[in-house]
This record gives sequence, C-alpha cells and structure tokens, in this order.
Amino acid sequence: MNLDDWHLLFVSICVAIILIACVPIVMAFIPSRDEPFLALAILGKDGMAESYYPDDDPNIELGEMVHWTIYLSNHMGEVQYVAVKVKLLNSTNPSPISNSCTPSPAPMIYEVRRVLMKNETGLFLFSWSILDAAQNGDFLEIRALSVNGETIETNALAIYGSDYRVVLELWVFNKNLNEFEFGWDYDDEKRCAWNQIWFNVINE
Repeated sequence: MNLDDWHLLFVSICVAIILIACVPIVMAFIPSRDEPFLALAILGKDGMAESYYPDDDPNIELGEMVHWTIYLSNHMGEVQYVAVKVKLLNSTNPSPISNSCTPSPAPMIYEVRRVLMKNETGLFLFSWSILDAAQNGDFLEIRALSVNGETIETNALAIYGSDYRVVLELWVFNKNLNEFEFGWDYDDEKRCAWNQIWFNVINE
C-alpha cells in the first residue's frame, strides 16, 4: 500500500470511530416513543391487591357485602371517555379474547363511565352482594345482585354454585364511530384490557 492508501484507511477508521461514539449521544437526545395505553385493575377492600373477600374467603353467602376498588389509568396522551362493563360469568362462559380484542358475549350487568384526563388515575368503589339465589338441580342460579346500592336481576348459573367470576371489560369511546368499543387502536393494531375475579356461592 502506498501513502495515499494508508491515509484513506486512517481517515475511514477515524470516521467510523467518531460515528460509533456519537450514536449513543444522538440517541439520548431523540425522544423515545412510548406506546400509549389504558390500565384496568381490580383492587381489594383497602385499595390493595389483597383482601378481595370478607375474611379472605371466596365462598360468598347471600347478603354478604364485598368491597372492591376499580383502578383506571390513562396514558393515551389525551383525555379519554371510558366505560367499565361488568359481566357475571361461570367457568364455561366465553371470556374476552385479548388477541382479537373480542368482548365476552355474556350480558352486561353493570356499567361505570368516567372521563379520564391525560395521565389521570382514578379509583372507584365497587361494592356488591348477592340478594337472591336458587338451586336448580345441580346448578345454582344467582337471580339478583346489589351493586353500589342498585338492585340488578340476573340469571347466572354455575354447577353447585362454584366458579362464578366477575369480569370487568374496559371500553373506550370512539369519536369517529360515536360509540364505545372494547379496547383502543394503536398504529394498525388493537389493544384491550380486562380483568376477572373468581368466587363461589353458599346458599343455605
């Protein structure tokens, strides 16, 4: 190699080193694009992820009051109008499907609607009890619930009264369609949030 070749090699190596050294510095000044999201959770009596049932016993008697807290958090970058749809299922009823953001086909028994400001977190009380239940062969049918003081008629069946579940789905108001949808759009994909808690019913 002649002197010009060595000079070109030296310059190329120097440029490569400068570029490698500058990339982390440049990346530090480029704002990261965080994925927008909404969060939904069910908390226990004291607003913690515990004490979901009286005496921590998921076997619920008629008239026994259960106190939960619905946790909602908005990280979508703008105000969101949301609805939490509550459904009462047994172990065989279809659950919501996260991959396709398909809600459970079970009927809604209660709904909470809230406007969440940007980066707002909201805690909402959700107190319920079973008002009426009847045995039907091997099945127990919950006929009426009290939710936040409101009486709601139901016809949810579970064999021997076991493995009921309260399912909460987070629906978001779509301004273009002027209606609520289960989940929200992110780029070309759909995101959604739902939660569930299991319990049994004692009818004596």
